[in-house]
Amino acid sequence: MYAEERQQSIAREVASEGRLSVAEIAERYDVTTETVRRDLTALEQLGLVRRVHGGAVPAAALTTLETAVGERDVANTAAKERIVRAALAELPPAGASVLLDAGTTTARLAAMLPTNHRLVVYTHAVPVAARLATNPAVELHLLPGRVRTATQAAVGAATVGAVGLLRVDVAFMGANGISLGHGLSTPDAEEAATKRAFVLAAERVVVLADASKVGVEAAVRFAELDQVDLIVTDDAVDAEERSALEAAGPEVVIA
Repeated sequence: MYAEERQQSIAREVASEGRLSVAEIAERYDVTTETVRRDLTALEQLGLVRRVHGGAVPAAALTTLETAVGERDVANTAAKERIVRAALAELPPAGASVLLDAGTTTARLAAMLPTNHRLVVYTHAVPVAARLATNPAVELHLLPGRVRTATQAAVGAATVGAVGLLRVDVAFMGANGISLGHGLSTPDAEEAATKRAFVLAAERVVVLADASKVGVEAAVRFAELDQVDLIVTDDAVDAEERSALEAAGPEVVIA
């Protein structure tokens, strides 16, 4: 296979799969990792992929566009289920308080909260609240604010102000992107402000994010990596990236 043919094929696979590591590409095409890095550099210069630590993502990974909740909920479902089951081990003792961020993975966590473990739960996300409303062990508090259509979550000054009055034991967070250079990020500034308030309100911050979010940078940073205690992700994350994230601060658990 000629270099141009290989590069075109790599670009198609990155676009299709959302993320490929250097090691994966080298194995698939039976070339050295140095050759892969040269291919990725060439593809990035053409605007076809974007290089991240340990691999590549589609060029559109750094974006201000936002996918609606319904579309995100059908992506990486098996990984999200494993992540949620691992996250259940991070619940605080009975009687403690938690913040649940908006997102499809946090909504799955809400649905799986035990019905015999008493918790005080604060959330700004309508889908999360809907799943918790019938849980007899949960004292549910729905935070105020304007509800965005894309995320079905309250945002704005009222939301940030309400969160600023809280001090909770654990915040379970989602993120659109996690990277060494940009920290944790999301496309919308008002969502970022709310997430930032969540991080500051919690004694412990646990981020639930499948591997497709690692190495991605959305437009607005809401937390540095050293503000996060734990990232729960899946086994598709690159081993080098996991080590680099842990060196920056948070523990990384593979579900």
